Amino acid sequence: MYIHNLDPVLFSIGPLEIRYYGLVYVIGFIIALLVLDHYRKKGELKITKNQMWDFVFWMIIGVVVGARLFEVFVWNPGYYLQNPFDIIAVWKGGMSLHGGIIGVLLVGYLYCKKHKLNLAKLVDILVIPAVLILGLGRIANFINGELWGTITNLPWCVVFKGADGCRHPVQIYGALGRFGLFFLLLFMMPIKIKRKWKDGLLFWLFILLMGVGRFVIDFLREDTRYFYLNTGQYLSLIMVIVAIFVLIRYYKNRKYGLEYLYYNSFSKEKIAIFTRYLKDKYH
Repeated sequence: MYIHNLDPVLFSIGPLEIRYYGLVYVIGFIIALLVLDHYRKKGELKITKNQMWDFVFWMIIGVVVGARLFEVFVWNPGYYLQNPFDIIAVWKGGMSLHGGIIGVLLVGYLYCKKHKLNLAKLVDILVIPAVLILGLGRIANFINGELWGTITNLPWCVVFKGADGCRHPVQIYGALGRFGLFFLLLFMMPIKIKRKWKDGLLFWLFILLMGVGRFVIDFLREDTRYFYLNTGQYLSLIMVIVAIFVLIRYYKNRKYGLEYLYYNSFSKEKIAIFTRYLKDKYH
């Protein structure tokens, strides 16, 4: 059992507070710029330096506005009606994953359409730092002492201030899942470039796996439920359904998509070679 007593404020200068939660987003957008610049210099991404800065700026707007609007009007409308000044207090936490994704896609689509940029290639690159930052965001949620899990007697349960009983640290579960997805996408990116997989494949795999992970973990979250599922699970189901439809509709072709991934990375011949290697090594 762990008793939560972490301070969400990293340091303060007079009335100005620097919180871990807000710092995560700042770090995230810096990493996004560095990653885009890396691929731009390698020639993998056709974008000017000014467009790159503008694109990331509009991504910030899309993430913050989309995530906050969902938090205010979908997740906690009652609270924010009573505390309207907290609507702009994004540094305290309360950013919806689903709203952030919608905000980024909408702003990204409009910007790329205007400047004739390849949105699918951009989001394939950006999902890798994005999922890392989403994992760090869950750590920041834990530091904030928010998004409690259900009551449990497991030895790693956490006692949060204001919550009854000892609870699942679902924030940590979510962070671990997102870090795992980060390493998976990081591993797949050079293969995508070498094999020339169709742009957008990594992004839609990210949407699919994020939706599945969120749906499963939310069974352990302390949320209001409607017909056994909470709001996040219904939104995650939509993510999963849309991702499956898009992957089957646009990425199933063997030359460019899912079948290509199977036949070139997980073929029966390669599995047989790996199996023989294990037998020779350990028997």
